[in-house]
Amino acid sequence: MARERVSGWMWLVGGNVLALGVLGFYSTLGAAPQAGQPPFANPVDQRSEMVRELREIKELLKEQNALLKSGASKFDGPIPPRR
Repeated sequence: MARERVSGWMWLVGGNVLALGVLGFYSTLGAAPQAGQPPFANPVDQRSEMVRELREIKELLKEQNALLKSGASKFDGPIPPRR
């Protein structure tokens, strides 16, 4: 009975030491939030970047549509037959 009680206490102390050891590394690893750095990007900057990218896509689509309407092709080889 006394041996079981000592064994139980050893498991409890060992578990606590293990838990404290794991939690002790929390602040030294990259999992801890960085001080002075916002957790999310600035939404105004994100929005302006998205608008800029959408405008670039719009210009590329205009260019692609103009090429398709003109019939111009960069492909010089024979057109393979359709199946």
